Amino acid sequence: MNPMDLPLNWRIVRFEEVATFTKKPKGLRYSEYDEVPFVPMNLIPIATLFSKEFILKPTDSISSGTYFEAGDILLAKITPSLENGKQSIIEDLPTPFGIATTEVIPIREVEGVSDKIYLFYYLLNPDVRTLLTRKMQGTTGRLRLGTKALADVEIPLPPLPEQRRIVAKLEVLFTQLDAPVDSLKKAQTQLQRYRRSILKAAFEGALTREWRDGHSDSWESINLNEFITLESGSRPKGGVRGILEGIPSLGGEHLNADGGFNFEKIKYIPEKFFESLNKGRIYPDDIIIVKDGATTGKTSFVDSNFPHKDAAVNEHLFIVRVDSKFALPKFVFYYLFSSKGQQQILSDFRGATVGGISRNFPLKVNVPIPLLTEQAQIVSELERYLSVADEIEATLDAELKRAERLRQSILKEAFCGKLVPQDPNDEPASMLLEKIQNQKEPQQPQRKKKAAKAKVASSAKQLSLLLD
Repeated sequence: MNPMDLPLNWRIVRFEEVATFTKKPKGLRYSEYDEVPFVPMNLIPIATLFSKEFILKPTDSISSGTYFEAGDILLAKITPSLENGKQSIIEDLPTPFGIATTEVIPIREVEGVSDKIYLFYYLLNPDVRTLLTRKMQGTTGRLRLGTKALADVEIPLPPLPEQRRIVAKLEVLFTQLDAPVDSLKKAQTQLQRYRRSILKAAFEGALTREWRDGHSDSWESINLNEFITLESGSRPKGGVRGILEGIPSLGGEHLNADGGFNFEKIKYIPEKFFESLNKGRIYPDDIIIVKDGATTGKTSFVDSNFPHKDAAVNEHLFIVRVDSKFALPKFVFYYLFSSKGQQQILSDFRGATVGGISRNFPLKVNVPIPLLTEQAQIVSELERYLSVADEIEATLDAELKRAERLRQSILKEAFCGKLVPQDPNDEPASMLLEKIQNQKEPQQPQRKKKAAKAKVASSAKQLSLLLD
């Protein structure tokens, strides 16, 4: 951050000069209360200014946590919550304090120097988020931002009245931006309902009702196990690597919600180990299903647009291969992808939240099968309707990304002094800091004097003992 790019009455300071990190007061005992508000990580929203979400927990059931007070900013400090922007100001507590997950930093403004909401928005600035992410330390998957690292971050400090003008302007602009964003998100939700309804209609024969008037009509419910072969993915000898080339190895995280694939952060099998695979290779027309974990049942299809000639799936995925003389692979995929198909797949789910489905899951799935000619017609009609939905969704996604870029641009302008005009009558930020410094300085000689008296008393005591 270049001070020359800022207005004259602004200063660049360390974060700890304008914010404090709330700590539990000495002598406070949680046991004095029957229950206290507790805020777990899942109740801390993403980039939400105020939140009243908490649960009341008996104090004898709380073994650890972070003390905070009403009005504190709770900033998530662990990956991926920090990167995702989890932070909020918690207010309206039924007790003088609350307890949050240990994975947050509670932050409060310095009275007379900083505005709390100004600090809140600064922490959401995309450039600041990137900087904080770089300062995280720890093992992969457990990276954390330390309080000391946050304290050392630089922040541009305008006069306090200007901070408040910036906050007021941000709230006006973000309110204007939130309305169309909410409309776009509602449209996305409606689009998902539309997709589900189209898939439902397809397998009830509604999409091809007119077509059947001039063709044979024959539907039969047949168990999936009767016309497919099932194969498990595997981990090849030598494992997969974080190399930049080779044979891609897909896991559950690479299956998209729309039935396609995401190749970001993918790992590769060196070609010499790929040759040793006797199972787990995938081919065109294969249906891929996640067999365990949080995304159990998620389904994708290897179509003609799949970008890799050779690829494999790991041990957390099933490969379903359809006998094309009996049913079209893409027809079966769309059924398994539909709400009804997913419901049947997950009826085999066993175990806790990290459980999964067994090799017997096809026995739980009954597919409505028409003649091959009607299957082809259903696939054609489905793709016609779904392609329109895809175009609409692409437009919605583009508009939401544009809105987010605008939000980030507004935040950047706010902290460069370009969002609101400066007022020459404002007390410069340097004067605010100087007052705070002057308030601290008189206390220092007293501490030294007390320390000197204690040292003299100690020396006198030692001398008295020697003389005795």
